[in-house]
Amino acid sequence: MVGSLLSRTRLSGMATPFSFKLHHVDRGCAARRSSLTTPHGVVELPTFMPVGTQGTIKGLTVSQVRETGAQIVLGNTYHLALRPGEDVVSDLGGLHRFMGWDGPILTDSGGFQVFSLAESTKVTEQSAVFQSHIDGKKLELSPERSIEIQEALGSDIAMVLDHVIALPASDEDVLDACERTIRWAQRCLKARSRSDQAQFAIVQGGLSRELRIACAQQLAAFPEFEGYAIGGLSVGEGEADMLRMIEATCPVLPIEKPRYLMGVGTPKDLVEAIRRGVDMFDCIIPSHNGRNALAYTDGGRLRMRNLCHQRDERPLEEGCPCPACQHSRGYIRHLFLANEMLGPILLTAHNVTYYQRLVAEARAAIANDSYMDFYHEKIVGWQREKPD
Repeated sequence: MVGSLLSRTRLSGMATPFSFKLHHVDRGCAARRSSLTTPHGVVELPTFMPVGTQGTIKGLTVSQVRETGAQIVLGNTYHLALRPGEDVVSDLGGLHRFMGWDGPILTDSGGFQVFSLAESTKVTEQSAVFQSHIDGKKLELSPERSIEIQEALGSDIAMVLDHVIALPASDEDVLDACERTIRWAQRCLKARSRSDQAQFAIVQGGLSRELRIACAQQLAAFPEFEGYAIGGLSVGEGEADMLRMIEATCPVLPIEKPRYLMGVGTPKDLVEAIRRGVDMFDCIIPSHNGRNALAYTDGGRLRMRNLCHQRDERPLEEGCPCPACQHSRGYIRHLFLANEMLGPILLTAHNVTYYQRLVAEARAAIANDSYMDFYHEKIVGWQREKPD
């Protein structure tokens, strides 16, 4: 049993209301059971954060999100700054009150939008300049501006602004983005003024093991960061490359700080990354695919528009407490074919619930030193997926 490790950080001589406790590392792998205390509650790790880009998990009320078992949600700096504006959110009591969520919130920095809007983006040492996807208005996002927005939103965890590039990329481009990410992280620290908001640094480095390690080492030298993320993955590389970068990065990051793999992924991605020492995840996959009639189960994915479900009386998954599983597969299929909005709502609730059950089961397995048994059981179950 690993001794309980406690990490606290200070800003302007005052202790911040954050702490991280590493309770146990599984005997058979690097999977970690830990907890993160924030101003809005404790998050048990490993955890999955549903993505609420616009201040909402699409299709679900706040009470429905709570019922999935979610402990922490994610909001997006770029989107909320554009609409309704961080000043509006602040005037309405901050992001927690604005969206009615009283649990912890992590806000992305906007760095991924710099990547996703690359065709209209110009990145300089000072900032990223691009056009709004809403009205084409010219926008500038610097490390200081990103932190200013996130502090106005009042999230519990703010991400530093990083430079994300598509993979594969040239060695020169990867090195340039990696080094800029480190310099921008330092500027984010200097811009910080709230003692009740944590900052997580982001490790970049493309698919270079050496760059990933070097970036992680340089960022780990700043103890002011309450956590560290692995960024720049799930942007075009294959699974093997992603796992290779996780394996290179995690051992270099401080053991007494949380580790967050950004924008990942499928259920298999989660269990693979937890096995390698990752604590936190976010991804649009469960909600996006739920809206598009795809359900996740321990027996693999179900495509709910397919004819094989027409007269199926079974729930999506036996024992699942979500509202979708109170109905038959035949009924869920009918909702999608009839273009009823209840279909996407129910499948979103199911998928987010499934992800929360998955990480809860992972936590229990780690505590019992049985994570590898849990891992193999899940992999075998998903491999039984039948073509439908």
